[in-house]
Amino acid sequence: MRRVTLFVNGTSTNGKVVAVYGSLEDLLSVASSKLGIRASSVYNGNGGLIDDITLIRDDDVLYISEGDSFEDPQEDFCGPEKGQTHTDWLTLNVGGRCFTTTRSTLVSKEPESMLAHMFREKDVWGNKQDSQGAYLIDRSPDYFEPILNYLRHGQLIINEGINPLGVLEEARFFGIEQLAEQLETLIKSTQPPDDHSPLTRKEFIRFLLATTTKSELRCQGLNFNGADLSRLDLRYINFKMANLRGANLTHANLSGANLERADLSMACLDAANLQGVKMLCTNAEGASLRGCNFEDPAGIKANLEGANLKGVDMEGSQMTGINLRVATLKNAKLKNCNLRGATLAGTDLENCDLSGCDLQEANLRGSNVKGAIFEEMLTPLHMSQSVR
Repeated sequence: MRRVTLFVNGTSTNGKVVAVYGSLEDLLSVASSKLGIRASSVYNGNGGLIDDITLIRDDDVLYISEGDSFEDPQEDFCGPEKGQTHTDWLTLNVGGRCFTTTRSTLVSKEPESMLAHMFREKDVWGNKQDSQGAYLIDRSPDYFEPILNYLRHGQLIINEGINPLGVLEEARFFGIEQLAEQLETLIKSTQPPDDHSPLTRKEFIRFLLATTTKSELRCQGLNFNGADLSRLDLRYINFKMANLRGANLTHANLSGANLERADLSMACLDAANLQGVKMLCTNAEGASLRGCNFEDPAGIKANLEGANLKGVDMEGSQMTGINLRVATLKNAKLKNCNLRGATLAGTDLENCDLSGCDLQEANLRGSNVKGAIFEEMLTPLHMSQSVR
């Protein structure tokens, strides 16, 4: 589809932009309707009579007469802005690349855009020009080209290799709202849907093998829901805020791993190595940690401060010096655990099974032991441990 600007013969105001289709008679009919005259002849800007519609090009400026000869509209136009109508040809130097277009192109399609305001009238914005008279615009030419073409014919066409995000940024800068909306829709349609599916064991092992031993492996916030990570070497990996709900971590080596605020609810960590592990505020409600080793020979203490351990089964685990301060162990099973020197201050141990545990030198100050079971204790609790 071609688009042209029509003026009454001899004038350069009150033009109408119309689409060209069909025959010359169809164009004359549209001109009669738009301009309010009985159109019978079509002239180009040089006064040439057009008798074949195929001679009309996109963005041409045409003059319509009622049968009279061509009259140059510039002859009656006076003043300092002579020749500066909406249909003048002008050149834009955009980021060092020149584009030639008409004032009508920049003004008609998006009359409220920055470009329309810049070029509707001469020098209203004080537009700077280069030595050749081209108007200087400090923007990306690659992203500007699709915008100019849109203003010419109303179609969004982006050449291969041009990032639509860059064109969108330019469209927003120039205030071309309709084009910006089209670009946003285009960008959204080409983006792949968000994949929230959990990682599989195969995918994670491939990930591990591709990482050097000296690199810090970060898995923050990743989804391992229900994944089988049993018997893997996961030392010092950062699982902060990861989703490990229902994961199988039996016999896994998690020594020095960061599981802060991770979701380990209903996960199985039986016989896992948890030396020096960081599990601050971790949610491990209903998890199984039977026979785990939290005791680090180097003296680095496992930290489970503030963790949610409701209903966990930690029977037979080695937990010497562990930090369980203000953790929740309500209804947990800690039968036969080694809790020597453990910090349980402010811990909720309501209905917790601590039978057969070694609590020598453990700090139970301020802990809630309502309904807790202390049968078959290896060492009796000392008054200085101050339970409530």
